[in-house]
Amino acid sequence: MEYVIEMLGIRKEFGNFVANNNITLQLKKGEIHALLGENGAGKSTLMNVLFGLYQPEGGEIRVRGKAVKITNPNVANDLGIGMVHQHFMLVENFTVTENIILGSEPTKMGIVNIKDAAKKVQALSEKYGLDVDPYAKIEDITVGMQQRVEILKTLYRGAEILIFDEPTASLTPQEITELIQIMRRLIAEGKSIILITHKLKEIMEVSDRVTIIRKGEGIGTVITAETNPNQLAEMMVGRQVEFKTEKTEANPTDEVIAIDNLVVTDYRNIDKVKGLNLKVRKGEIVGIAGIDGNGQSELIEAITGLRKIKSGSVKLNGKDITNMKPRKITEEGVGHIPQDRHKHGLVLDFPIGHNIALQTYYQSPIAKGFVMDYKKVSEKARQIIEEYDVRTGNGEMTPARALSGGNQQKAIIGREVDRNPDLLIAALPTRGLDVGAIEFIHSRLIEQRDKGKAVLLISFELDEVMNVSDRIAVIYDGQIVDELNPTETTEQELGLLMAGQKSENKKNGAKEGND
Repeated sequence: MEYVIEMLGIRKEFGNFVANNNITLQLKKGEIHALLGENGAGKSTLMNVLFGLYQPEGGEIRVRGKAVKITNPNVANDLGIGMVHQHFMLVENFTVTENIILGSEPTKMGIVNIKDAAKKVQALSEKYGLDVDPYAKIEDITVGMQQRVEILKTLYRGAEILIFDEPTASLTPQEITELIQIMRRLIAEGKSIILITHKLKEIMEVSDRVTIIRKGEGIGTVITAETNPNQLAEMMVGRQVEFKTEKTEANPTDEVIAIDNLVVTDYRNIDKVKGLNLKVRKGEIVGIAGIDGNGQSELIEAITGLRKIKSGSVKLNGKDITNMKPRKITEEGVGHIPQDRHKHGLVLDFPIGHNIALQTYYQSPIAKGFVMDYKKVSEKARQIIEEYDVRTGNGEMTPARALSGGNQQKAIIGREVDRNPDLLIAALPTRGLDVGAIEFIHSRLIEQRDKGKAVLLISFELDEVMNVSDRIAVIYDGQIVDELNPTETTEQELGLLMAGQKSENKKNGAKEGND
């Protein structure tokens, strides 16, 4: 079988840190080859070497049997290699076509010919079943559609080998299904795909072979049809992983947060939360299940003071915190793990130790009057780094940007939990994380519940909501449409409710859980 890509004995160093050590990956023509590893294992580094963003210290790359040196992404493009990055590289106020042709604009007499480019984009979109409007602006389309634009960018440049870096990290379940169909269509048209992921379910569903790396070392390559999720997880993390979160039955007591008839608008002043009612008590995890865009972001921002509440109320331990300032709400006892750790959770160019101090930098013992005690900052950071197993290259002085997604998330959770909040809001806490990090974070959420705290979990992963929650509140069109016991429902029933259809117990006249 012909290999279209061979990465043989690749070694990549960053100073004294070895990110890839003697790793070999071979991609066959017409296959989907998964690259599996924990966050920080070196997956993206290896693919950045292949795409020319990094230069290796050792090893050899062969493309269609010929040894090559890929010194930059333009060389990769010329070799027919394209990369769909996890964090999209799009200009939001440009159209789809303008983004796709950026850097390789077709011209007539020195003038960019947008019309011809749009026709080519439309033809590619139809050929591969991408269904993208060439004239739509990026800021007006969904995350799933933006990803399709990134795919079209590679196809427009003639890519035969596509690298997908954590492609489902920001997608809804429906968009994931559509992406898998698109990948299969690409393979049917003669393309070859490397899929960087840690989602075992997707690997089993879509890949032909899997190469596993752990802590920068190649562990092996297996045929997907001859393996199973348990074996892959053990190869990935070096130990057996529990897929089912162990927890005792909840014993909720007093009400911590009461949301009454809440109405919140989006940036266009359109109602996104529409008379929502919800209560969370001490000692329970309430999971909000819903398709992205049904008011989840606006609800979280309203509770935490980041978005103005139009009407209704939010009470914490009986005290009205409606439209309080974010810092005051934090001081009242709300912890917040934000849904986008890069935009709202961390200052990426700050050391991770300083990020850990972001919520308490003005309080004793870190602050002495108007001056920060950096010794105390370091002590607190080292404590959380150790307690939460945050893996850094240079301790608390490591820039947050240099940490893997899982380690960034552990640092945020450590920072929020360390303040001992009465209510912990966890918004997409495991987005983009591997099974080991997911297991760790779920156990920490349950630990907070068992300490008598209230936990509000917002997730687009149905198995996560069902596995971790004690009670599930389904959100649709800005309202809680039903509340369910996770042990007495199914993913199918939740899916119907999330799509706005009535469940059987509603049809039979059952009382709503939040009435």
